[in-house]
Amino acid sequence: MKILILCTGNSCRSQMAHGFLQSFDSRLTVRSAGTQAAGALNPGAVEAMHEIGIDISHHTSDQVDLYLGETWDYVITVCGGANEVCPAFLGKVINRLHIGFDDPSHAIGSPEFIQSEFRRVRDEIKEGFYKLYIGQIKPQL
Repeated sequence: MKILILCTGNSCRSQMAHGFLQSFDSRLTVRSAGTQAAGALNPGAVEAMHEIGIDISHHTSDQVDLYLGETWDYVITVCGGANEVCPAFLGKVINRLHIGFDDPSHAIGSPEFIQSEFRRVRDEIKEGFYKLYIGQIKPQL
């Protein structure tokens, strides 16, 4: 099963979701991409995932164009706030879903508060994607 997770920058939320799905089931082919890929992962996202034993440091921040020619079982957008525009994917897709999350990279405050926002969003992503995995993806494998 092939799953593509989209966000604008592909440096934080989509990368965490990518890491979680791969940790749930090694049979999944998971990729993540962005319409304006940052080119690097957000260190806060890498650290938040490392804290729970998932290493995403080897992931790359890719442009969505890399994946347009492929067919995907799922394309999932993870943008959150109303001020964000979720990317549209024009490739071949069987299931399109949106599971929105706040962007912790926009958190303002002390380093402790900012890291707590990364942890909060990480935990919300884990919960949302685990429900998706158990309810829709795993039964199809």
